[in-house]
Amino acid sequence: MSDGPVFLALTANGAALARRLAADIDGAAVHGRAGRVAGADIEFADTVAHLRALHAAGRPIVGICAAGILIRALAPLLDDKRGEPPVLALAEDGSAVVPLLGGHRGGNRLARQLADALGIAPALTTAGDARFSVALDDPPPGWRLTNPEHAKPFMAALLAGESVRLVGAAPWLASSGLPLADDGGLEIVVTDASALGNDRRLVFHPATLVVGVGCERGADAEEVLALVRATLQEAGLAEAAVAALVSIDLKADEPALHAAAAALGVPLRFFDAARLEQETPRLANPSEVVFRAVGCHGVAEAAALAAVGAEGALAVDKRKSPRTTCAVARAPAPLDAMAVGLPQGRLSLVGLGPGTPVWRSPEADAILARCDDVVGFEGYLALLPDLAGPERHSFGLGQERDRVAHAFALAAQGRQVALICSGDAGIYAMASLAFEMLDASDDPLWHRLAVDVSPGITAMQAAAARVGAPLGHDFCAISLSDLMTPWPAIERRIEAAAAGDFVTAFYNPVSLRRRTQLPRAREILLRHRQPSTPVVLARNLGRADESIRVTDLASLNVDDVDMLTLVLVGASTTVALVRGDGRTMVYTPRGYDTASDKAERA
Repeated sequence: MSDGPVFLALTANGAALARRLAADIDGAAVHGRAGRVAGADIEFADTVAHLRALHAAGRPIVGICAAGILIRALAPLLDDKRGEPPVLALAEDGSAVVPLLGGHRGGNRLARQLADALGIAPALTTAGDARFSVALDDPPPGWRLTNPEHAKPFMAALLAGESVRLVGAAPWLASSGLPLADDGGLEIVVTDASALGNDRRLVFHPATLVVGVGCERGADAEEVLALVRATLQEAGLAEAAVAALVSIDLKADEPALHAAAAALGVPLRFFDAARLEQETPRLANPSEVVFRAVGCHGVAEAAALAAVGAEGALAVDKRKSPRTTCAVARAPAPLDAMAVGLPQGRLSLVGLGPGTPVWRSPEADAILARCDDVVGFEGYLALLPDLAGPERHSFGLGQERDRVAHAFALAAQGRQVALICSGDAGIYAMASLAFEMLDASDDPLWHRLAVDVSPGITAMQAAAARVGAPLGHDFCAISLSDLMTPWPAIERRIEAAAAGDFVTAFYNPVSLRRRTQLPRAREILLRHRQPSTPVVLARNLGRADESIRVTDLASLNVDDVDMLTLVLVGASTTVALVRGDGRTMVYTPRGYDTASDKAERA
């Protein structure tokens, strides 16, 4: 997964620069304007909408374009200086890099990194950064400023000529351009202990503490969080110095742990019992009862110790509440929490839409950008030719169960996995099979996973949009494939749809083997509909060879349809409207005029 910066390129030259710079930045991605940029990780059609979606998602943005484009696109969204992600403007020729937003939230730091790579000076406009080469309210990863509200007056005093005394060890401060002096009137304190700051005293906490937690199944989130906070408070330790919450992997799906980690604002990571058992010699409170229950002699202490490594040690041994245990360990240096243990695995069932990237949802793009693996039918993976980063796992037709099982197995390793489908994952696609296999599985690893579904535009929605509004009133969808559903059952559904006067979308209408089902469906519908009922034939929606044709029920011919065609048959009220340019639009009125008349009479 990645929340790294997005290099947004509008031209081929901009994309070349983006790829060169992004290669040296962890988690970076290149997004390119569709039709102008080849080889982008993600394509977009609407620059303003894409910028706003990235900003809303909190992604750092490096726009390789005029600063004015970024300003005009994002100006309506700017209402939280402390919460905005970095936004940088980078000249297409690499001659200038300017942090526009979020300078003290990583923007200035990223600007320096890019400038170093380009051999130029960053255009920093914040006074403290320009003079001292450090942003006190934007510490590097692994460090937190506990009183950011005092950073501005503190920096003002520095700019006025005062010196500062450094209490504690922080290499990034010691090597900065700050006017450090043993008798400085200002003070910077570096500690993992609770401490208060003011406008002449800044307190930085290194993320060196890890909280290990064990709990009973179904424990209350408030109890877990209360024990963690009480343990830290009693030991005089700062909550802001906590790098991660950790536990045994048996608790990967425990809601209370996830809620506690979210409340603390830290990652939740897990270790298996074998790894925790290795920490037994270092435990203050080993337990045979725990060993018999989960296969290791301790959870809270062992998980905390496993996280801080051999050079770390317990800072607080195990504390208990009725259904929860908690311990704290200290590492010798700030931790990268994402390198500790494993996260809860996640399987995301992602609908790509009919084919074109412009119809793919921002949520789907975000999942694809941050996942570790993408699993799918080889034809669907071909819809993502430029997706970089995730490992691809390709399967052929007929391997649907293998596809799902492989995706679950990957996610069970703590990986973030996207199982992709065309259209919507929950409509004639893989989501239902995934839940069916999960329901039948006795693998505990599968049941500890997070599983979610990301919707996509369906073929019938896309077809309807291309021709107008045929789904304006009640409608249904029926698959004519009898591979999984007996034909008599399909035929009963067609009869019901015809009698109920539903607009009907037929998926999988024909194949090389199946040539009789569509004519039979037409025969049934003609008993209930006029021969002139509009019919839409939509083929390869969202692809280069897309075709849309409007005919009528009497003229519907199986030879005009293939497996890539969606057949959309109107209701008795559906209308075909021929425009002045000769184009036929189709709509199904909902009866607003009638409803208005009734409302007036009432």
